[in-house]
Amino acid sequence: MSFGHAAANLGISNAMATRYLEQLEAHLNTRLVNRNTRSLSLTEEGAMYAKCCRTILDDIEEMESIAIRGSIEPSGTLRVAAGASFSLSSLTPLLQQYLLKYPKVKLSLTLLHQHVDFVREGFDVGIVMPNQISGTTLIKRPLLSVRPITVASPGYLDTNGTPSTPSDLTAHTFLTLSSAALDGDWVFVAPDQQETRVALDVALAVNNALMLRHAALAGMGIAVLPEHHVLDDLRSGTLKPLLTNYRITNADKELALVYADRRHISAKTRSFVDFSVDWFRINADRLTSARSRGKHATR
Repeated sequence: MSFGHAAANLGISNAMATRYLEQLEAHLNTRLVNRNTRSLSLTEEGAMYAKCCRTILDDIEEMESIAIRGSIEPSGTLRVAAGASFSLSSLTPLLQQYLLKYPKVKLSLTLLHQHVDFVREGFDVGIVMPNQISGTTLIKRPLLSVRPITVASPGYLDTNGTPSTPSDLTAHTFLTLSSAALDGDWVFVAPDQQETRVALDVALAVNNALMLRHAALAGMGIAVLPEHHVLDDLRSGTLKPLLTNYRITNADKELALVYADRRHISAKTRSFVDFSVDWFRINADRLTSARSRGKHATR
């Protein structure tokens, strides 16, 4: 947040932007922005005021659509937050088809690499893992259960052998996401429900699934990856599934559609919500085909 950025968006000077804020704070008799020499941040009252203003602006946009066109037609800029790893691998077809259907909507997409306050950042809708965002009065609609799969390249397996049991992994180079590396021992469950607890020495932990996939493709070791990241690799044979009869406890992640719980949802937000729910329902098998073949390990 900066006065310079706000002023540029409004087409006014920094001094004028500062003066308008001071006048607004005087009118409300409350401080809206914390100021210091290095940064600006909204106060609790400022965040609440900004949220209400966004709701009012959305309502005005909807009313103008009704008055001008006689009906509610999705238009304007839709601010979308999406998990970076899933978006880079799977989200483009959804966005492409949505824009073809709703050409008057413009998408402003932010890929999330860290946790954000959904409402304070001004997003309209998100396709995220719920733990990536926070915010009061959010509606969350499950879209997809994302399960990990244990894989390695043929070259790595030719050199180092193929593990047949979870305990065999201790003799291999192990790669994983940073978040999973902090969870302690890995617990594998066999078809007869017998558990095997394995303490694995992680050679590479990375906070991006696409980078982890590249490491596995390069033959750096055995990796556990979200299944939708490696479907094409499994089909082409550049990665091989391992320990397919085992599941790993407590590793399923739910991808969800998130939007603010408002009295009136704008036409653009409603159109994106409805379109995304239908798109994921239609494409669920394609995004999780490794699971339907039973060739995965889950944690």
